[in-house]
Amino acid sequence: MVTDPILTGKICPYCGKESELIDSAEVYGESYGAMYICRDCNAYVGCYSGTTTALGRLADADLRKAKMRAHLYLDQLWKDRRHRRYSTYTWLSKQLGIPRELTHVGMSDIEQCRRIAEICRSRLIQEGVDFETWPGD
Repeated sequence: MVTDPILTGKICPYCGKESELIDSAEVYGESYGAMYICRDCNAYVGCYSGTTTALGRLADADLRKAKMRAHLYLDQLWKDRRHRRYSTYTWLSKQLGIPRELTHVGMSDIEQCRRIAEICRSRLIQEGVDFETWPGD
């Protein structure tokens, strides 16, 4: 179980302050459930549906973009008929050299998100999978 207060959205990784639990309507104008926010840094993270458990660390605009890019490639890889979600994350944890429990885009910093995107994009290319690319890639 991950208990690090940064990786669980309780502490802002940018300023070190405690995050605030809010309804996502404050950020999106519509409620998608709970989320954590650091108003000073404009960093936030959503929560698993119906819970107050953060999906990972708070992210500023640059990290949110990096997370979206990482998910674009990772999700296409595990959704490919040759892969399963659990085995893809197990494979990725070995590629990254980190424990399986920490292999989560939501817990990743910007550099790790870039590595995830590149590792997964390379695997998609290697396997000849027709996949959607991130603009500029």
